[in-house]
Amino acid sequence: MNQRSVSHSPSCAKRIRETRSEAGYGLSQIALEIHRCCHVSLLRAQRLARGWTQTEAVDHLRTMAADLGLTAPRTDADQLRLWELGMHQPRPSAILLLCRLYDCPAQDLGFAVPPAGAWTPERQVDGASAPVDLLDGRIEAARRSMDRTLALGSVTAAQMDLLDERLLDARRQYLYIPPAKMLTELLDELEEVKNLAVDRQPAAVQVRLSEMTAVLATLIADALMKLGRLSPSRAWYDTAQNAADDSGNLELRARVRAQRAMLPYYYGPLEGAVTLGREARLLSRGRQTATAAFAAAAEARALARQGNAAAAEAAISAAQRLYDRCDPGDQDDAFSFPERRMLLYLSGAFTALGRSNQARRVQEQALALYPARTGIDPALLQLEAAICLAHDRSPAEACQLAGTAYLRVPADHRTHILEERARGVLEVLPPGIRRGRAARELTEILALPKGPA
Repeated sequence: MNQRSVSHSPSCAKRIRETRSEAGYGLSQIALEIHRCCHVSLLRAQRLARGWTQTEAVDHLRTMAADLGLTAPRTDADQLRLWELGMHQPRPSAILLLCRLYDCPAQDLGFAVPPAGAWTPERQVDGASAPVDLLDGRIEAARRSMDRTLALGSVTAAQMDLLDERLLDARRQYLYIPPAKMLTELLDELEEVKNLAVDRQPAAVQVRLSEMTAVLATLIADALMKLGRLSPSRAWYDTAQNAADDSGNLELRARVRAQRAMLPYYYGPLEGAVTLGREARLLSRGRQTATAAFAAAAEARALARQGNAAAAEAAISAAQRLYDRCDPGDQDDAFSFPERRMLLYLSGAFTALGRSNQARRVQEQALALYPARTGIDPALLQLEAAICLAHDRSPAEACQLAGTAYLRVPADHRTHILEERARGVLEVLPPGIRRGRAARELTEILALPKGPA
């Protein structure tokens, strides 16, 4: 039993112990999580799960032996440390006492089970010693081991509710915390979901864990996309889509595909965005939901950028019709589709179709719904307004608006996706104007340092 190469500080185990105890985890589950997360031996993890120091554990071991009438082990804190590090192997009699101390079978301490009759810890009876009934010990150890297996596969309702609350909190934070910083928090939440999902779980629990995985993976993919890390973003969208499909939740399957359409919409190929939007619409099966409206809007703006005006108009009408009849959800939830996001998608469609007046109206409506105009979505709306100005032959004003919108975004939110959309303003300028002063100034602004990638 060798401890892994790099272990975490005791504060990490303390955090796991406190949070999991509040969530209703048992000691065996807490110890297993400490073992996995902190890279310590199973024996040490059992001690840390109880919050004992090595000296306290030895004192408890001696007290327990005395209470049971067993010969006290010749063990001190240094000896326990060597056992926990895998540098010394306890004697069979000491293993038995450790199993009793931590109320678990030998396997849960990282030790093999000795064969029956291989060792007989001594019980003191009037100065004489008598063998402990090993068969009873093995029977009890087998029962506890099976109870632990069943416990690991039974996540309590309280645990799932706590995970749901934390996931909702992460979805709300995602709207305001910079993508690079948010990635760390999302990965931490996903690690906990994964630790539960790898064990045997009832079908209903496994479905919820798959749903959580799909949501977290989608947000991770979206954050990577904003940072311009396209290959890992595609891979995470694959994971999100697989998890959504595994859950069997049609609404979630459609939502992940509609969200995924953003990647090919901004970075190509546009046909991919059209396909994903269409798949999401088919999965929605005509239901009047925010996801169905989201899917139609995603397909509409991609079709508009392709130049397929007739199909785009039809999809816009479908999106508006569905949205008028649906519940848009919480506007402060990154996994909902509030009115301001619907307007953002319509802005993209109208801008690409060259319908500047309609685009400006929805841009103004959308910006009025944002509590502050310094985030990524408000900047995207203003950049589309700049594209409308360029279409309307106001190149200097277009470049000025684009530069102002870009600089207004805090540096840690000023990510690759904004730079790409701002360069779209330059691309729609007439070739001769691109070498003018206003275009040069915008180019210089886009060369300024951005947030972390």
